[in-house]
Amino acid sequence: MRSLRCKSLSDRRTLARAPVRAAMAVAVGLALYASPLSCRAQTEPEPSINDYLPSSEPEVSRGEWRQRIEDARRRAKEVARERRDHPELYKPIPEDPDLVATERLLRDDSLQRGDIVATKKGMFVYQGRSDQPRRDQDFVPVTPKSVR
Repeated sequence: MRSLRCKSLSDRRTLARAPVRAAMAVAVGLALYASPLSCRAQTEPEPSINDYLPSSEPEVSRGEWRQRIEDARRRAKEVARERRDHPELYKPIPEDPDLVATERLLRDDSLQRGDIVATKKGMFVYQGRSDQPRRDQDFVPVTPKSVR
């Protein structure tokens, strides 16, 4: 192989870049061969929202869509009027805190025989069994010992 003598610096740079350019050309050629470019004019159009709707429902016209919106607004106003006219029907039912606490205590699966529970009515010892449902009778009041 014969060596080339380059007189100018730009000639030397061009020769130094030649292997890199050849490698890039091969890489681009392989990429084009592996995945050929497709023409945009021949591709299928992007899917629209109608492609995802069930085929049984025809496309809604603008007028029908506006009518549906107006109907929904009318129904919302009727509900608001009903709530305004009869607020007693929509007030939450106040829960008795003692009843809620009792129900929570009876549903507590972590209770074991001998556990002490503090309530507004005093302290109670759980005397029930873990294999049976809890009852009010399973909680026995703790009687304080008299101080001498």
